[in-house]
Amino acid sequence: MVLDLSIPEQLETEYLIRNYSAKTIQAGIKRGFDLVAAAILLLLSSPLLCIVAILVRLQDGGPAIYKRRVVGPKGEFPAYKFRTMRVDADERLATDPDLKHIFERNFKLENDPRVTKLGSFLRKYSLDELPQLLNVVKGQMSLVGPRMLTEAELGKYGTVRELILRVKPGITGYWQVNGRQKVSYEERTRMDIYYIRNWSLMLDLYILCKTPFTVIKGEGAY
Repeated sequence: MVLDLSIPEQLETEYLIRNYSAKTIQAGIKRGFDLVAAAILLLLSSPLLCIVAILVRLQDGGPAIYKRRVVGPKGEFPAYKFRTMRVDADERLATDPDLKHIFERNFKLENDPRVTKLGSFLRKYSLDELPQLLNVVKGQMSLVGPRMLTEAELGKYGTVRELILRVKPGITGYWQVNGRQKVSYEERTRMDIYYIRNWSLMLDLYILCKTPFTVIKGEGAY
């Protein structure tokens, strides 16, 4: 089902003029901040990254990192995450019609049977997303941005597909600090569109400041 999130052509044109011409300087500042902050965070969190990687490996001998194929302004790329599922997670989804049907509604599964005990803990406190700091350094992602989307998900976005693809996905974002998984898929998408159309450095700062409190609470994550 394609979400009804269409934007009139006139509004889309106004958006492009306002956000991609008038905000060029801010976009440059955003990239500079992303690069410096991500590099510092990687350095400071390196002991934690090593510990988590070892724990993930020890639980079942599988790889510590899962490379999720997502899309951005420059095409598809692997988004790095600590593996939170069993090593046969993709195969199990492909061979279980009921599980696959539920997953394709929201591209998320509450009480996902494929998630390991360690994976549940990592997801609750967003520790599984720490490796994405490498994606930020490489310029594929931003600290703040819309949700990561797979190529399959883009089919749901109809006329706003190109709008979504103009902005780098973020490690955190507007919807993450306003409900996380508690809100519906369509509402998450509307929040992403709101962020894109109203983006500013102040909005990014607000989201970054609110993110630690949301993560510590561990609410709405699965």
